[in-house]
Amino acid sequence: MNKHSIPEKELVAIILYISLFLMIVAIVLIIFFYFTRKKIIQKELEKKDLILQYQKEQLHAVIFTQEEERKRIAQDLHDDISSKLNIVSLNTHLLSAPNLTAEETNEITENIINLTTKALENSRKIAHNLLPPVFEKFGLNAGVEELCEEFESSKAVKVHYKNEIDFDEKEIDRHLHVFRILQELMNNSIRHGKASQICISFKNIDSIATCNYEDNGLGFDSENTHNQKGLGMKNIDSRISFLNGNIQINSEINKGISVIFTF
Repeated sequence: MNKHSIPEKELVAIILYISLFLMIVAIVLIIFFYFTRKKIIQKELEKKDLILQYQKEQLHAVIFTQEEERKRIAQDLHDDISSKLNIVSLNTHLLSAPNLTAEETNEITENIINLTTKALENSRKIAHNLLPPVFEKFGLNAGVEELCEEFESSKAVKVHYKNEIDFDEKEIDRHLHVFRILQELMNNSIRHGKASQICISFKNIDSIATCNYEDNGLGFDSENTHNQKGLGMKNIDSRISFLNGNIQINSEINKGISVIFTF
């Protein structure tokens, strides 16, 4: 037997030690990968929870906005339509009263005609606000053009509108969100910003439909997040989310507002 050969017992011991070492390394690696994987899964779950929470908040904002819109419509119907029709009904009953003079009959009839005409006009306005016929028939570009004309008709503001996009008529449901966003922005410019000039433009930037909106109103401090958490802005954020777009709002006090959003 070679004197330099390793004794069999020592060889077995070496093999056992190596095997034990490899087993320990394997266990350590398994534990390491287990906890690493667990952390990754935990982070993914946390990310999904955040996404779900955000979606819930967006859905809540949409539902809340819809309810507010329904209340407004119900109020308009009650104040403008119902009240006028009630007076029409009362005047109609007056016509059946005995001993009415021709002059009284003519006066009551004229009141009925005037009130009915106003009720019809107001009902058309309410229906128009729900879904403008021009938008439904001719699409976003025509709808925005009419919207600009309506705001200009008040003589309080001048609206400059430019469009460089050929809108797809098949996406009218998505375009309705864009229309509502502009409607909200323009209302804010008039009511809160007291703007006298509004500029709106559509263009494709890197094949992405983009809208630029500006006014020369009072503006606000856009660094203050509280200024961007009103019902109107929540409504806009919800619509941007549905469009899978992005929105950037910049404003300074007495320097108007600048909004860029994609859809």
